[in-house]
Amino acid sequence: MALTPKMFLIVCPLLFLAGFVDSIAGGGGLISLPAYLFAGLPVHLAIGTNKLSSACGTSLTTARFIRGGLIRWKLALPGIAAAMIGSGLGSRLSLLADERIIRGVLFAVLPAAAFIVLNPRFFPEREARKLTVDRRTVTVCVLAALIIGFYDGFYGPGTGTFLIIAFTAFAGLSVSAANAHAKAINLTTNITSLLVFLRGGTVLIPLGLAAAACNMLGNYIGSGLAMRGGAKITRPIILAVLALLLLKLLTGQ
Repeated sequence: MALTPKMFLIVCPLLFLAGFVDSIAGGGGLISLPAYLFAGLPVHLAIGTNKLSSACGTSLTTARFIRGGLIRWKLALPGIAAAMIGSGLGSRLSLLADERIIRGVLFAVLPAAAFIVLNPRFFPEREARKLTVDRRTVTVCVLAALIIGFYDGFYGPGTGTFLIIAFTAFAGLSVSAANAHAKAINLTTNITSLLVFLRGGTVLIPLGLAAAACNMLGNYIGSGLAMRGGAKITRPIILAVLALLLLKLLTGQ
């Protein structure tokens, strides 16, 4: 497919915004994937190229969280392994399955996700909790990484948001810790899916790399705010992402 200046002018600014949102609350794919489609890319090229730019942006955010000491590898590594399996299977199925199936599931998931975010018992403001890595925490992390990783490989938008909600509501992590571990797992799903799409020849590398630079800048700025602001910043952005995802599903865009 021939690249045009218009594609870069459409995609690059939106990918900066996607990186900023994704670093704080996940869900950057709600902006980045439609950006590629709006620029005129066919669906499979849009999904594959989006994985390239998203993987670069998420790698920068993950590195910042690692330097900040927010990732516990005893918890993250089992989740990463599960995410590789789930994402790999989802990516291979993406060209075969009907997207309407996943849309139907999301219509049921979104109200529950919004309820969890609005409920202080599940989504606490307090950030000083000590992270305890026990069997329950690891089990939740692995199951969430496997299931949501499969979804990310199959479709993708909202993955980071769903991971943050799962880790906060069911694994008992603070918002900052949940965000950090979600990024490590989301990076894994992005890279795994990217390898599948590269093999299938559905990645526009020049456009993806240019978009990746903008996405990384947005991720860098947003991750700094996420580490400082915690739930105060993350909760409203997650709610906005969930609303955007619902709108996307309702409009079919």
